[in-house]
Amino acid sequence: MIIKSIRQAKNLTAKKVFLRVDFNVPLAGDQIKDDFKIVASLPTIRFLLRHHCSLIIATHLTKTASAESTISTKPIAKRLGELLDKKIKFIDSSSGPEISKIAAKLKPCEILLLDNLRLDSREEKNNSQFARELASLADIYVNEAFAVSHRQHASLSAIKKYLPVFAGLLLAKEIVNLNKVLKPVEPLVAIIGGVKIETKAALIKKLLKKSYRLLIGGALANNFIAAHGFAVGRSVIDQASLKIAAKLKSNKKIILPVDAVVSDRTSGGPVAVKTINRIDKNEMILDIGPKTIKLYASFIKKANTLIWNGPMGYFENEHFKHGTLAIARLVASRSTGKAFGVVGGGETIAALKMTKMEHYVDWVSTGGGAMLAYLSGAKLPGLRGIIK
Repeated sequence: MIIKSIRQAKNLTAKKVFLRVDFNVPLAGDQIKDDFKIVASLPTIRFLLRHHCSLIIATHLTKTASAESTISTKPIAKRLGELLDKKIKFIDSSSGPEISKIAAKLKPCEILLLDNLRLDSREEKNNSQFARELASLADIYVNEAFAVSHRQHASLSAIKKYLPVFAGLLLAKEIVNLNKVLKPVEPLVAIIGGVKIETKAALIKKLLKKSYRLLIGGALANNFIAAHGFAVGRSVIDQASLKIAAKLKSNKKIILPVDAVVSDRTSGGPVAVKTINRIDKNEMILDIGPKTIKLYASFIKKANTLIWNGPMGYFENEHFKHGTLAIARLVASRSTGKAFGVVGGGETIAALKMTKMEHYVDWVSTGGGAMLAYLSGAKLPGLRGIIK
């Protein structure tokens, strides 16, 4: 495999670069709650600035419950300026004559940040005209947005018809490190949690071929437990996931929880630890129990390669976070030397950060859905022309 990295670009000095990043960060009003994704792309930005490039940086930003009043990238321009200690030009649009004029006048080492790409409906339609407008701003295109490279969007796919294309340093590292999971030093132990199997079925099937053991947690486990004929009370399950679990339940590589932390409500109710065969009809499985943690630890300690995606339960609640945090500590403790550890997914990274042990993990991926898609063998539109 050959990755067409920006390091390989010839005559890079003083070029105008269209840099597609994923700065889809959580916001509270106009305050950035976590700048992890911005910081992760700084090496690429600094690399380009050292070559006296002028940068047109573009990202999307999704509306969330905590940021209903703003989907503008203006707060990102402010934070990026603070991190780089330089002024970032910002314009509250992602296309049009005004942007073309500003981009044309950019001097070496100047940066222009466009507004939220998804404010233009043509972005998500992979519209060729919008892609041409974006491409006209620059001499070369750099994809630094691995986390959305599974999307067929104009700034990720169609734009590559009109400019020479390269991978940013972060995107290149994502591919290199995820390939270490696809070609693991054995034994590989995978830990998969979260809610729906449907979104992770392809990954589970792929990992089952390579894994020594696949440890299941979260609501994913509920479906497997139910498929084995055990009562799960009012635990989260869905019919699509239940069907998939029924087909996979006989695979001996899949390890399920043997006990769970349960309650009759997600907050304020009585909390108990029960074996999986003793869940009452009014109870919900909200975390893995201590015996399961011990069981999963025995497999994690044998691993030479680890991949973890998805929490083990409702970790946002104080009473139900212990299983997820225990797995986070185990993965971090086994990584960096003893095993090669990879962690990905927004909730998974958030849990890992609670332990303050994220720096012990070999690779913390910026990708959630993109990581799942890449590891499951899907062809990512954003990577076409970048990986050969």
